[in-house]
Amino acid sequence: MSKTPDPSLISLSHCSVKLGEHWALRDISFELRANQRWVLLGNNGAGKSVFLKLLRGDMWPTPGKELRRYYFDGEFSDQPLGVKQHIALLTPERQDKYVRHDWNLRVTQVVTTGLFDENIPLTNATAKQQQQIERILKRCKLWSLRSRHFLSLSYGQRRRVLLARMLVSKPAILLLDEVFNGLDATQRTFLMHILQREKTWIVAAHSLNDIPTNATHIVCLQQGKLIEADVLTRARSKQLKSQLAESIKPVAMNLKNKTSIHFERGPNKKQVKAEALITLSNIQLYRDYRPVLREFDWTLHRNEHWAIIGTNGSGKSSLLMTLYGDLHPALGGNITRAGHSKGTPISKWKKRVALVSPELQAAHFQVGQVDTNTLEYIVASGRHASIGLTESISNAERRRAHQWLAFFNLQHLAQRKVREVSYGQLHLALLARAMVNQPELLLLDEPFTGLDPQWRAFMKEVIARLIDAGTQVVMAVHQQEDLLPKITNMLKIERGGKVMIREL
Repeated sequence: MSKTPDPSLISLSHCSVKLGEHWALRDISFELRANQRWVLLGNNGAGKSVFLKLLRGDMWPTPGKELRRYYFDGEFSDQPLGVKQHIALLTPERQDKYVRHDWNLRVTQVVTTGLFDENIPLTNATAKQQQQIERILKRCKLWSLRSRHFLSLSYGQRRRVLLARMLVSKPAILLLDEVFNGLDATQRTFLMHILQREKTWIVAAHSLNDIPTNATHIVCLQQGKLIEADVLTRARSKQLKSQLAESIKPVAMNLKNKTSIHFERGPNKKQVKAEALITLSNIQLYRDYRPVLREFDWTLHRNEHWAIIGTNGSGKSSLLMTLYGDLHPALGGNITRAGHSKGTPISKWKKRVALVSPELQAAHFQVGQVDTNTLEYIVASGRHASIGLTESISNAERRRAHQWLAFFNLQHLAQRKVREVSYGQLHLALLARAMVNQPELLLLDEPFTGLDPQWRAFMKEVIARLIDAGTQVVMAVHQQEDLLPKITNMLKIERGGKVMIREL
């Protein structure tokens, strides 16, 4: 007599989710059983993040004929209340939340909140729980960072802290949304090792490189609809690789047909390479009283395009923020910007330079006025290098914003609010925001984070086109595959502020 399989830990039947005026998910039916390890695939805007939130109970299905059921500790429940401690969810939005609310907790405090599913420390850990926290800090190689403030860490280090936060409560299910974004090679390997040991999880991914080798099932979403949920066989994995290679081509080719944007600044080959746009001399940079860069000297000349590489925590993002003007060196360091004498307001420099970073994206999740929290207003705010606007946008600014929204195929999302678009779609909107002033210098911190393979290919062509049009680019990346042929120089930062500079 065959054994009856255990009930599904989570089951969805005919569930839909409506955000604002559009459907994020439509008629989803899905079951997650113990010891299943799912990879969740879908392009930007497919509904992956909403799907994971729906599973955990952080988002409710739109009323209709839906049914959501949980089975834990031998009991069924139609409500997530009382079972959410069994399900841990890690999303980019969770990480951004600390930036939005300025929750600059120490690493140990952040991990402790995972025991009680709290945002900020409200409950004291017992002696036994403190031992559990110590073990997870060591397991996740965070012991040396345990006293550091969360917001002083690099993007990748923060991700590792939040991974420890979700593991400390020993949940039955892990739900991971694009968790490999922003991780260097060492951290990616570490996370893969973690997933090899966990029994039941769902990992949302864009790249096949982000699919753990022990994945057992695949679920695919397209425009909010579930189009596949099945066992991940070797043959299906091979088919996915072939489909991925083919899917990249059409979007990359579409760039040739985008003629609505006129690049006013053409390449100036007559400029002498020795002419400096920005010079850094004897820079000592500190974050949370900790040295990030030491005795750092560097010059960005006209017509140079740089890639900055280094491990998580080496200082790549801090350097970009210094170039932009959001961070300032310690006394004795000097920054010289072409065309700006000492005492010139940094706001004038920021109208010549644009920065796109995970921190900027986190800041734009802040809920603003109802009519200024749309993608249209976010893109238009780039004219003023501001986060949000204090007055209505002009017709000229609106036209310019819509030109760049159309360039990135976002025109149909212009009136959607931040929380009604995917993480990748918001990332594209911030790239559009960066370009409304057609900056001389474009600073990109992990510019391909959150983008599906099609949009990664498209963005590489966009950046190459901007370089051809005369925009200088400095970009921080982790992976060799993200280096563009038009990059002329590379700066490698090692921990402790040591640098290696070479021309490509």
